[in-house]
Amino acid sequence: MKPNLVIRTLFIANLCMNFVIADETPSKNYVFFETKIRPALSKYCYECHSKKSKELGGKLRLDSVARMRQGGESGAALVAGDSAKSLIIQALKYDGLAMPPDQPLPESVIRDFETWVAEGAEGAEAPEEADVSLHEMQQLQQNHWAWQPVDPPKVPAVSNQTWPLNSIDQFVLSRIEAANLQPAKDASPEDLIRRLHYDLTGLPPSYDDIQSFSQQYAASARPAVEELVDRLLANPAFGERWGRHWLDVARYAESNGNDGLSRNPTFPHAWRYRDYVIRAFNKDLPYDQFLKEQIAGDLLDSESPEQRDQRLVATGFLAMSAKPAKAMNNDFAMDVVADQLDVVGRGVMGLSVGCARCHDHKFDPIPTREYYALAGIFTSTNTMWGVAANEGLTAPPTDLHVLESAPHVLPPKDFVETVFVLESNTGKPKPIPKSRWKVGTPLAMGVRDQKKPADCKINIKGNSKKLGDTVPRGVLAFGKAVGRLKSEIPAGQSGRLQLAEWLTDEQHPLTSRVMVNRIWSHLFGQGIVRTPDDFGVYGERPTHPKLLDHLATKFVDGHWSVKQMIRAIVLSRTYQLTSRVDEWLLQEDATNKLLTYHRSRRLDAESLRDSMLFASGQLNLTPADGSIVQHRDILVNLAGNLHQPSSHRSVYLCYLRSSPPPELAAFDLPEFTSVTGLRNESTVPNHALHLYNNPFVIEQATMCASGILGQAATDEDRAERAWQRILGRNPTEAEVTQALALVNDVAPDLKSEEKAWACLCQGLLVTNEFRYVD
Repeated sequence: MKPNLVIRTLFIANLCMNFVIADETPSKNYVFFETKIRPALSKYCYECHSKKSKELGGKLRLDSVARMRQGGESGAALVAGDSAKSLIIQALKYDGLAMPPDQPLPESVIRDFETWVAEGAEGAEAPEEADVSLHEMQQLQQNHWAWQPVDPPKVPAVSNQTWPLNSIDQFVLSRIEAANLQPAKDASPEDLIRRLHYDLTGLPPSYDDIQSFSQQYAASARPAVEELVDRLLANPAFGERWGRHWLDVARYAESNGNDGLSRNPTFPHAWRYRDYVIRAFNKDLPYDQFLKEQIAGDLLDSESPEQRDQRLVATGFLAMSAKPAKAMNNDFAMDVVADQLDVVGRGVMGLSVGCARCHDHKFDPIPTREYYALAGIFTSTNTMWGVAANEGLTAPPTDLHVLESAPHVLPPKDFVETVFVLESNTGKPKPIPKSRWKVGTPLAMGVRDQKKPADCKINIKGNSKKLGDTVPRGVLAFGKAVGRLKSEIPAGQSGRLQLAEWLTDEQHPLTSRVMVNRIWSHLFGQGIVRTPDDFGVYGERPTHPKLLDHLATKFVDGHWSVKQMIRAIVLSRTYQLTSRVDEWLLQEDATNKLLTYHRSRRLDAESLRDSMLFASGQLNLTPADGSIVQHRDILVNLAGNLHQPSSHRSVYLCYLRSSPPPELAAFDLPEFTSVTGLRNESTVPNHALHLYNNPFVIEQATMCASGILGQAATDEDRAERAWQRILGRNPTEAEVTQALALVNDVAPDLKSEEKAWACLCQGLLVTNEFRYVD
């Protein structure tokens, strides 16, 4: 390596040092085991390899993770973290061993096992040894904190009465004082404006914004913060930021994903649901209404064709899943239902219900009968995802909602793919004549009621070919707070409307708690319940249970307004604390369970990309129009890379399963196949190396340098503008000296002054200061 390039590398390496290894979010491996692995074991393996087997095959039990590790006649069936050495994986792949012996499992199921083993093979142990009795189930129903009614707690008194800014602070400070600790200092105005901009809009403040706010804050802090918060809540960027959070919960994606048959058909109409979510957050649609529209929008009365269309689009929430392969899968229809129960269960109630598909839930109070009472609501519902690229082995083709008021969008001039939809009265895919599809009939994914809704039979051990009793449609019976449905499900309806009304009942013990906890987790980096998708027995207990109920009560009393809940939280002193704390406080409250300080967080993938576009001056704040796949009902793996360069915000990029946006893929994007309430936040040196070599980053650095060269005449001014544009502050004298030394050293080798300044800009774009929010 040439000397001047060594200096360049050392400079960037110096800026990238001091990596903060962030607290990992709670493991999702247990949930994965309960929703993916245990049902498969129960369905395919327990007949021969469980405590209840008449004859234990190979002396191997698979109804306990510990027993798997212990193994049988052939040795240990499970080596956590090593799929290659795990005999269970070899057997499932028919690699020397064969299990089950009659025919291999679907490839998607085998991949689930490989993923589970590779990520540590976690799973609950003790309940494997015995069934949960009715008495134990009743005890769980009565005692677990999450099933109890939301009881508005009394706001506690505190010794330091001058510290709290609102009631939230009193709940927090009372716990801190009880531990004989004191909270950290307030954040600086420079840190606070950056935190608020990212948390509320996902975008950084400009240098001028920071300077102006700092002056206002010095004159009168609280009015300055309130004015800033109100302005950010009214910014259209708010819906793009908070809509993206909900899209993770809704497992939003624009293709089906790899179904085990190497097929990945597009969902060319999914973007309409994305836009619906963004609009809902921007207009502060009450959360209870937001849920009703997504679960039963097609069953609600509408005041106009536009409102009717939006409510049809909203039901895409239930159609957005990655469908399993239809080929050789007798349980396809019930697999779709299982996903819908999961997104309602974990997404809305923070409760995993999937285990009860095969047996009474061993931990949470969900009997199998109640699972199938809920399932009957969705077996009485038509799920509409489209023709899945006319690839029948992936998923059978379905109809789509035809929208009345949406504009008819013309395909691009070079568009050549054949477009199909289903006619409402044929039930089979039929090509639309060119004279019709060229005008772009507006369609949407979603659901609607079956013509003849019916109750569901229990699938014994999850097998849809082995049926038990018929279970009347209904809801879960846990808890004292909310009982059965307010009204019976009419014979001619699925029950989705009644389900939505039950979920949004003010007395429901989970719906409001789960949502305010999601809001809190996005503002603090971790929730009051740190397992936001699991409020069940195996989820974490709340660190501040009274505060959680206070917020849940405030949320419902405030007409389920998400914006007002966010406003109350960010105007608390708790939120406005600094993340720059003394070592003694970090030791006393190492995981910040007492909320004595604010947690420094890395930018998520979308905010990082958007911030780079912002710094380069290339960010287009106009909402994107549709999607690059909106006219393409095709198989992604046959079409190559569909991603195209874009200067729009990242929420408008094309999110294909198994093929995520390349600019975002390295930074903990979820797989978009299941509910993700809080993303993982891994921090490794490879991130900096990825950014160092990424063409997108290099392009933004080049554009940033071009802008700086055009705005400033002297090198000192250019360095100052680089810091202002990228880091939002002025550089120190030492930083200017170091920066100019870098530029002067690399310019001769690069044979370009602009490339030398681009080198400096790229170094700033990959710094911790740019990539973290304090």
